[in-house]
Amino acid sequence: MQRLIDDARIMTSSDLRAPSLLPGWSRAQVLSHLARGADAMRNVLVGARAGQDRPAYASPEARHADIDRSAAAEAKELVDDLVSSAMALRTVVRQLPDTAWRYQVQMLDSPRFPATQLLARRLAEVELHHCDLGIGYGHDQWSAVFGTMELDEPMRSQRTERLSYVQPGSVRDRSMARKIPPYRAGQPLPGSWIGRRRA
Repeated sequence: MQRLIDDARIMTSSDLRAPSLLPGWSRAQVLSHLARGADAMRNVLVGARAGQDRPAYASPEARHADIDRSAAAEAKELVDDLVSSAMALRTVVRQLPDTAWRYQVQMLDSPRFPATQLLARRLAEVELHHCDLGIGYGHDQWSAVFGTMELDEPMRSQRTERLSYVQPGSVRDRSMARKIPPYRAGQPLPGSWIGRRRA
């Protein structure tokens, strides 16, 4: 997540409004989708903590409306939204008791699965959509853990699809050419990673 946020912070408004590698999606919509995905997982985990079902989204219509609204925001507001949603999810993850991780949850119309699997799903979501931005981040930059971990469908097939992506020029290289340094290069941002659950 840290690398995604670092890249997002140096994208210009033009970069964000440009098409992503997902047909019909701008880069801003991809980032907004990731922010709303973090909110959805947080909702589900809050329910698991209480031993109750809690919907990821208020409704499919609300989900699409929230993505569109956030994607239309100015660049700084969009990135702040991405960071704050990640921080809120991380907070819930780190505070969740062991019993809650065994609760059977559901995302949209998926089959039920243990809440602990949400961490792998979030990792996959972030890595795959980072590639989808089309800003020079490709499968060769995935961590060894993500590149080899067992994934359920459709994430397994989606990971395979990204292996054939041809990435355009790096947004980081273009930023350096404009003499705009990366945002706090190498310095962690609050809430920009989920962290590991205590054993």
